[in-house]
Amino acid sequence: MNDTHISDSILYIGVSDRTLDLFESQYKVPNGVTYNSYVILDDKIAVLDTVDARASEQWFANLEQALAGEMVDYLVISHMEPDHGANIERFARQHPEAKLVGNAKTFGMIAQFFDLDLKDRILEIKEGDTLSLGQHVLQFFMAPMVHWPEVMVTYEQKEKILFSADGFGKFGAMDAEEAWDDEAARYYLNIVGKYGVQVQGLLKKAANLDIQMICPLHGPILKENLAHYLEKYQIWSSYEPEQKGVLVAYASIHGNTAKAAEKLAELLREQGEEYVEVLDLARTDMSLSVRKAFFYDRMIVAAATYDGGVFPCMEEFLQHLKSKNYQKRTVGILENGTWAPMAGKVMKGILEGMKEIRILEPVVTVKSAVKENNLDAMRTLTKALSD
Repeated sequence: MNDTHISDSILYIGVSDRTLDLFESQYKVPNGVTYNSYVILDDKIAVLDTVDARASEQWFANLEQALAGEMVDYLVISHMEPDHGANIERFARQHPEAKLVGNAKTFGMIAQFFDLDLKDRILEIKEGDTLSLGQHVLQFFMAPMVHWPEVMVTYEQKEKILFSADGFGKFGAMDAEEAWDDEAARYYLNIVGKYGVQVQGLLKKAANLDIQMICPLHGPILKENLAHYLEKYQIWSSYEPEQKGVLVAYASIHGNTAKAAEKLAELLREQGEEYVEVLDLARTDMSLSVRKAFFYDRMIVAAATYDGGVFPCMEEFLQHLKSKNYQKRTVGILENGTWAPMAGKVMKGILEGMKEIRILEPVVTVKSAVKENNLDAMRTLTKALSD
């Protein structure tokens, strides 16, 4: 189980949710997810974020236990998305003594979500502002579009902790026994991935801080080897590959395109490629497929023609990559069609709309099933990919 102990004066009051099947109604979370929240106990008491409505009762119980009858001075709102902000109104009514801490965009969104009179209860902060709780001092940094425009992170100066909002988050309940990198990458690339430039801006701010611990809004508290997590975020947000290798992603109707994809992988391995992964887009979770595409430095897309276009799971895959700013890669294309192959044209058209994508020519065309006369073109493609 991941350690949720922070310090004697900073308490974890988050909730693990293993009942959720789809995060944001689209990403499969087989090991659940956490909604993280924190309390800082000092001369003044601050609560950092609420949780999703699914976890309200447990969160309020955790909160009251941590407070032990004390009054709350501040609720810091780093992100208004409902998986963190759903309980703002209920908290404000139960703790009328507390002021709400946020930026101008935060309070604009609160008015959209809730019918809440916040007269004399708002503490609006700006970039670099500080808030003293006594021994603990909070400093706020704006992180717009990581991944909503109102997002901000909080740095606690005494214990040198970065409360990083959705940054450095991960899928999985707190007791999930799984590698951080894989589920953190799937989380980042699918949710925040479009906003690499903005994440780079946040990383530059973080580089000026002495950070000893990172407390995100999802996933484990990061206490050791922080350089590793920062390095991963540097790679992901700059759209660099993590592995020199080839992803062969295919969309096959009756199996012939799948056989073509496997043949391409075989040829790549024969040419000395050490890392080649074949992915069936029809049977692989889309968020994992997106993560795999960003993982490798090269890719081959192979798809059957369908209704005069391309088989739907391939089109969806490429559109997802486009929306997440897929770039800085070399891509080869194989199409299949029995009478009027069109998949290659559609795939190429989508890829051409992406930045810094080198598309290998020509598109390899298979008519129905791979035959001997297709192999030269397939070898040419795999050789060009390896050169």
